Amino acid sequence: MKLTESYHENLLKRLADPKYAVMYLNACLEDENEGVFLLALHDVAQVHGGLSQLARKTKLNREHLFRMLSKKGNPQLHNLRLIADAIGFKFTLSPCTRRKHAR
Repeated sequence: MKLTESYHENLLKRLADPKYAVMYLNACLEDENEGVFLLALHDVAQVHGGLSQLARKTKLNREHLFRMLSKKGNPQLHNLRLIADAIGFKFTLSPCTRRKHAR
């Protein structure tokens, strides 16, 4: 009998809550390494139907989705929007309060 669950198993359970998943994805977007967000999106997609179902909904090739949502993936914005829509999310921007940008 397994007495403890792994961090990843626990994370996947928490990602089933759409509000938690959005907070998690937004936090991962803050990381300078884009691969962190792509792996997070992969985890969220896995919990919200899996990559096979996501491939059907987005009409994207399943293997292509695996590559896109890997640490070294390089998806186009169009594909990211398709993925987000398929799992029930949308991309939005908000003003940055952390840094001052040159005009």
